[in-house]
Amino acid sequence: MRTGMSEGLRIVPDTSAVIDGILSEKIEQGEFVDAEIHVPEAVVAELEAQANRGLEIGLKGLEELKKLQKMAEDGEIYLDFTGERPSYNQIRLASDGEIDALIRESAIELDATFVTGDKVHSLVAKAKGLDVLLLRADPEKFGPLLVDQFFEPDIMSVHLKNKVPPMAKRGSIGDVKYVKIRDDPCTYDEIKAISNELLSRARSDRDSFFEISFNGASVLQIRDMRIAIANPPFSDDIEITVVRPIASMRFEDYRLSDVLKERIGAQRGILISGPPGSGKSTFASGVAVYLNDLGFVVKTMESPRDLQVPPEITQYAPLDGRLENTADVLLLVRPDYTIYDEVRKTVDFEIFADMRLAGVGMIGVVHANRAVDAIQRLIGRVELGVIPQVVDTVIFIDKGEVAKVQILEFTVKVPSGMTEADLARPVILISDLETGASEFEIYTYGEQIVVMPIGDQATRKPSWDLAEGNVKNVISDYAKGPVEVEMTSDHRALVKVKEKDLPRIIGKGGRTIGDIEKILGIHIDVREIDESKSKQDPDFGSPEPRNAGYGRQESDIIDFRPIIERTKRHLILKVPELATRDVEVYAGEEFIFTATVSRHGDIKIRVGSDVAYEILGAMDVGKPVMVRLD
Repeated sequence: MRTGMSEGLRIVPDTSAVIDGILSEKIEQGEFVDAEIHVPEAVVAELEAQANRGLEIGLKGLEELKKLQKMAEDGEIYLDFTGERPSYNQIRLASDGEIDALIRESAIELDATFVTGDKVHSLVAKAKGLDVLLLRADPEKFGPLLVDQFFEPDIMSVHLKNKVPPMAKRGSIGDVKYVKIRDDPCTYDEIKAISNELLSRARSDRDSFFEISFNGASVLQIRDMRIAIANPPFSDDIEITVVRPIASMRFEDYRLSDVLKERIGAQRGILISGPPGSGKSTFASGVAVYLNDLGFVVKTMESPRDLQVPPEITQYAPLDGRLENTADVLLLVRPDYTIYDEVRKTVDFEIFADMRLAGVGMIGVVHANRAVDAIQRLIGRVELGVIPQVVDTVIFIDKGEVAKVQILEFTVKVPSGMTEADLARPVILISDLETGASEFEIYTYGEQIVVMPIGDQATRKPSWDLAEGNVKNVISDYAKGPVEVEMTSDHRALVKVKEKDLPRIIGKGGRTIGDIEKILGIHIDVREIDESKSKQDPDFGSPEPRNAGYGRQESDIIDFRPIIERTKRHLILKVPELATRDVEVYAGEEFIFTATVSRHGDIKIRVGSDVAYEILGAMDVGKPVMVRLD
């Protein structure tokens, strides 16, 4: 017969004691011999409610009751269920202490020892005058976990599923392979035993905790391991994923330029981007330690908390389930830097932007396949005009290395590919930090926001070479001088010709260029060729002689007869052939005024002005109104 220090003890456990498996563990260790265990119906009701919601802790507690029932049948203990079953409202208010109050009442009625694993419950029970036994696991006595058997030094994650052989991601950050680590498939009992042990450890270990608990899903953090447990109906079968860090790099181990180090230490808005498993969090941890060593106050916002940082850096989780509340507290703490791990949802980007605009140095970790993709995730979530104030640096991590760094600047300019000065607009310019080369532009075009690659980033299709040749052949039938053609999209081409060839290609009223567009099936923008380039390029031949004085040679002068329309407010001269050009307007041979033709090919003159009277008077006496290039 076994002997124990608690023979004949009358016990009333609370819910935490049942979930933690304290009772069965003590019985197996030879304690609580012949103990009377009275489980309140309130405990059973709470466990049932949790299990019905798919919470792992509820299922684990019911497994413990089943185990105690077996021990009672074997004569090791006396077990019964006592008290009244709580009402629906009492179960709903369990978090407010209603269930715990019922359990304590059962202990008072039976004059029993109240057993709990919760410190707060033990203090309340003592205040009520109860005999309390607080049983918590000794951290120094924690042994290896069942899941530890699957890990080896080069394994970063283990994937267990019922009826499937154990799988693992093995290798280094730059070379990861998904491999089978055992031929025999996992059984339900095996995975359930691993799950129960992990749940117990998360509750009893002070360095471990529950991150998330949903219907069918739980996320735990046990020391440096992040565990996700999935159950039906959330998943098709029980599954456990355990992830642990295998790489721990110092900031000095990364090959970083002095320019980048200076930007990181200047309280900026920085995004650390990269695909899953690329080493983003490892780099973020290194940055946190680096900034802490520089004397900055560094905090983290994480859900779940899995950054590997020293104790000096406090890691904050969602406060009351919301990171917005965490941000409110952090603004009162006044950190110099906040590392925001997993900026993913719209609310995450809004919190990031709010804290950055409040003056906090922010470093966010974002999933993205390219550096520019991380920036695009801000669009629609943060006002376009303030993006460079929220994020001015993007660090792209690939295979554990800093592969690219882009910087953002705000300017007003004509976007690349556009030539008309009146198209200037606010533009976010994205450049490479090391080379200074511009790579992307972000701007509004109509109601859309465009992210346009420029320079070497612009994508050019092989089919455009053939299309440019076809366009050049057709335009050459109308132009006597050189022709330059550049495809800007599948359906648009930019054509540059000499100034004197413009009228021939555009034609009266734009009819000629319209016919050309119908032949080619694309839209054509016609511009004057860069004369300075043509003089330097031998392919263009010798430049044409021009008068040294004002105007052109008589043989070069070309007049255009405008279409004249009159509205209530304006007299409109239509010359689409000369769109955006500076011109002179004549009545016969008499000069009237100079003007700039709009990009729509119009010259608008206010009705009632002296110029309007002159033009109308010339028309009345039969003088032709002509427009001539200035």
